[in-house]
Amino acid sequence: MPATELLLSPATLPDDAIEVARIADAWGVKGWFKVIALSPDPQALLKSKLWFIQPPEKGARHFQGVAQLEMRQARFHGDGMVGWAQGVDDRDQAEKLKGARVFISRADFPKTDDGEYYWVDLLGLAVVNREGVALGTVSDLMASGPQTVLVLNYEEDGKTQERLIPFVGAFVDEVSLPTKRITVDWQPDY
Repeated sequence: MPATELLLSPATLPDDAIEVARIADAWGVKGWFKVIALSPDPQALLKSKLWFIQPPEKGARHFQGVAQLEMRQARFHGDGMVGWAQGVDDRDQAEKLKGARVFISRADFPKTDDGEYYWVDLLGLAVVNREGVALGTVSDLMASGPQTVLVLNYEEDGKTQERLIPFVGAFVDEVSLPTKRITVDWQPDY
């Protein structure tokens, strides 16, 4: 039996697109596929009905550019996730999505409560202490047991350095997304 052709709808990546997952492989025989979420709590991925995909960076490419997947269903299965999209109706089609990068619109993310932030919203924010001393720019975040740690990049003697600050109320005074600034109780020599 010949392989089924994969027919995807071309799309344009939204201006607020965030990469949230990769498609790992086909799952079952009816077009479902395994999904590797880039977040430990992928609620935005489960909520979104429209996923945008790009071909894998390495390996076989069965499509070019950006395509959209209208999701029939995405759900947890065991310790991972699976998804099923319109137009992906058999295992052969699902296999052709292997390695695809998955993006969704930031507008599809669930609303956060006061004092809660998506990591992606903190990246690039300037961090200053109470005295107004610039400590760096958030380049990454990392989970460290019960708390999250801000990873800052800053310049010193012409070289890029790294500074770590726990993202906890004891040290973080204010996060202002509109001004792209985090104020902390932290000194440069800590």
